[in-house]
Amino acid sequence: MSKRDYYEVLGVSKSASEAELKKAYRKKAIQFHPDKNPDNKEAEEKFKEAAEAYEVLSNPEKRQRYDQFGHAGMGGAAGGGFGGGMNMEDIFSHFGDIFGGGSFFGGGFGGGGRSSRRVNRGSNLRVKVKLTLKEIAEGVEKKIKVKKYVECNSCNGSGAKDGSSFSTCSTCNGSGQVTRIQNTILGQMQTSSTCPSCNGEGKMITNKCTSCAGEGIVRDEEVISINIPAGVAEGMQLSVSGKGNAARRGGINGDLLILIQEEEHPELVRDENDLLYNLFISIPDSILGTAVEIPTIENKVKVKIDGGTQPGKILRLRGKGLPDVNGYGRGDLLVKINVWVPNNVSKEEKKVLEKLQNSESFKPQPTSQEKSFFKKVRNFFE
Repeated sequence: MSKRDYYEVLGVSKSASEAELKKAYRKKAIQFHPDKNPDNKEAEEKFKEAAEAYEVLSNPEKRQRYDQFGHAGMGGAAGGGFGGGMNMEDIFSHFGDIFGGGSFFGGGFGGGGRSSRRVNRGSNLRVKVKLTLKEIAEGVEKKIKVKKYVECNSCNGSGAKDGSSFSTCSTCNGSGQVTRIQNTILGQMQTSSTCPSCNGEGKMITNKCTSCAGEGIVRDEEVISINIPAGVAEGMQLSVSGKGNAARRGGINGDLLILIQEEEHPELVRDENDLLYNLFISIPDSILGTAVEIPTIENKVKVKIDGGTQPGKILRLRGKGLPDVNGYGRGDLLVKINVWVPNNVSKEEKKVLEKLQNSESFKPQPTSQEKSFFKKVRNFFE
């Protein structure tokens, strides 16, 4: 099932400001919040869909990629999106601040507010992937080896030596936040901040894992399979959700960002979705006509060159270019005719050319268009 347009999901225009996006997302999240729609799978999916749309459009870099390349620029073919690959707590940990704290409704819709406990997030990784024109034309699966932080096998990412070596933080009583009340000239003011003792996690490790020193992550390598859609371009960036650095102590993994690079083709040049090819033919071939083989991405095709073909003429082979990354058709292969003039000729060849030099057929003849242009110029000055 194809994804809906992110702007359509939030009900905003493509020129929507940051404030308009935030307001629209808050409205959708309240409408489809699970506390307001218990046991409603459809509402839950729409809640995740809105979170995915806001996560992309609220990020200037991701929004620019989405506006240019659509869902393909988000790595839709390479991995799950934000909303589909994260659970409810992940979404609340990312966007709870929009609703004024850890709870969306401050305890409404079912009574209890959600914990505002801090969730660790791993950093994103960026890698470059070189593709040939053939791989770009067909789409390709690439397996790359990435050095990154992965979950510690000794403690399963918990950071504790055994699975139960935790204690509730005595400073915040497990909430991850500390509240302070200050007296001001306007009265008492209450402020909340991340607990300094547990860094917002709400718990403390009593016996740290010796393999990862309590971090829950270690440095290692991972082979990652990436599905790259057809039609990508130089400089385009794809995103694979959750394949970046692992987070400390069971948090949310970062993303893997794939920067596309194109390898030069020995004969073809890319111009957006079109391909360009310079064809050189001899003077006799341009006069008499010939049949030549033209390279394409898949194979070679035979093309007829009509007699009397002039230098600079462009032949268009429709559909022999690259596919559009958003599925809007395919480009063409444009063949430019160039007539090769030899630098040196033999005595016999020179005699033949001298005979042809004064022939009427070999004297330049202006075309009807050129004649019309010259006539207009002459009339203008008369």
